[in-house]
Amino acid sequence: AESSLPYSPALCPITSISDKVRSFAVKERAISFTGEDFDVFDAENNEPFMRVRGAMLHLPGKDKMRIRSSESDEEVAVLDRVLMAVTPTYDIYRGGAEKIGWIEKEMVAVTESFDVFMEGKGGIGPFKPPPAYRISGDFLERNFVMKNGQGQIVAKVMKDGLIQFDSFNHYQVQVAPGMDAILVLACACAIDEEFDEEHKAKKEQES
Repeated sequence: AESSLPYSPALCPITSISDKVRSFAVKERAISFTGEDFDVFDAENNEPFMRVRGAMLHLPGKDKMRIRSSESDEEVAVLDRVLMAVTPTYDIYRGGAEKIGWIEKEMVAVTESFDVFMEGKGGIGPFKPPPAYRISGDFLERNFVMKNGQGQIVAKVMKDGLIQFDSFNHYQVQVAPGMDAILVLACACAIDEEFDEEHKAKKEQES
């Protein structure tokens, strides 16, 4: 269980912060003009939980993934891709206005990983504070975990073998009690999109 979030309030509505493990199904829309459109369902009741819609243009200030709650139909978060960053980086905004942090791919690591930093914790560049969360594992196979600053696993992502091919991605996310499910799911979608692009680029180079 995540006992204390490193930011407040959570992106998730307070009614969606559970005292039990929650499971979600993430589906990339088969028909998408942006290639960055996801629908997320509560795996327990198959009800829509949130939807992610990408940008048509990959330009500075335009390359955003917008997240809307299915419950309230409000925009609860925005991922804004930082195009000039050294490694893949997305700024995380609450409701599109308040930046609460960012997720970036670690530049030097034994295994590939992403770090989630919180805004206002001090330090930039090599003097950044320790990440609030670290995400590591096999990203191409969609089998990875998210750990908090104490090294405790607060979320798991795993591939759903029922439907799995490039044009329609479907995988599952488990979120620990007390953890902000929208932050977890937003990070998972950003990572999924980043590795989709790397996978396609690699296939083009090999062909």
